[in-house]
Amino acid sequence: MRLEGVLPLLRKEVLRFWKVAFQTVAAPVLTALLYLLIFGHVLEDHVQVYPGVGYTSFLIPGLVMMSVLQNAFANSSSSLIQSKITGNLVFLLVTPLSPAAWYLAYVGAAMVRGLAVGSGVLLVTGWFAPPGLAEPLWIAVFALLGAAILGTLGLIAGLWAEKFDQLAAFQNFIIMPMTFLSGVFYSVHSLPAFWQGVSHLNPFFYMIDGFRRGFFGASDVSPWLSLGVVATSFAVVVTIALRLLASGYKIRS
Repeated sequence: MRLEGVLPLLRKEVLRFWKVAFQTVAAPVLTALLYLLIFGHVLEDHVQVYPGVGYTSFLIPGLVMMSVLQNAFANSSSSLIQSKITGNLVFLLVTPLSPAAWYLAYVGAAMVRGLAVGSGVLLVTGWFAPPGLAEPLWIAVFALLGAAILGTLGLIAGLWAEKFDQLAAFQNFIIMPMTFLSGVFYSVHSLPAFWQGVSHLNPFFYMIDGFRRGFFGASDVSPWLSLGVVATSFAVVVTIALRLLASGYKIRS
């Protein structure tokens, strides 16, 4: 559990995405804004999930959390796979960094990027329909846990992948479907019973539902249930990531 070297590696990882912030931060904010303009314009007068809450207001927390999750995953996964392919990972392997130090630096930078993008999305989209702040503590808890979980999944994917095609498959066939099918654009209560049950098996649903609870004071399930599922998911992925790092999985061969 030695943590020497965390701050220099964390700084390097943050600077890696911040130097191209137009691409890594501004572009995802624009994408979320386009989602809001399209879906909000089409469905604002036709859908109301919570009493007194317009569809555009309902949509904003989902877009914010989706941006946090996707960008946290993208940061840690892309950084590790780039280092593996270009060969500069060897400069980290010769250092006495512990697995915990690797984990904290990579996932910490992923969280910074995810939260930076999410904050940008909230600032831009909130101008159209301020969503409110009914229970802000839930916002902070689920934003931090969600960013940490996806940053950890990105680290695991980066360790597993040996080329960008494999990483893209991981993102396109696992992360993207789980994100879009988690209630970003709708309430799961609007689904048939079978698909509601399927949605409740998706941990991303609990991240977004708990996060949305902080804005409106209403959610599809209890925020404490969401917290339990998300915290358990976090413990599982952290354990897997630390074991892979400790074994040198696909980085020391």
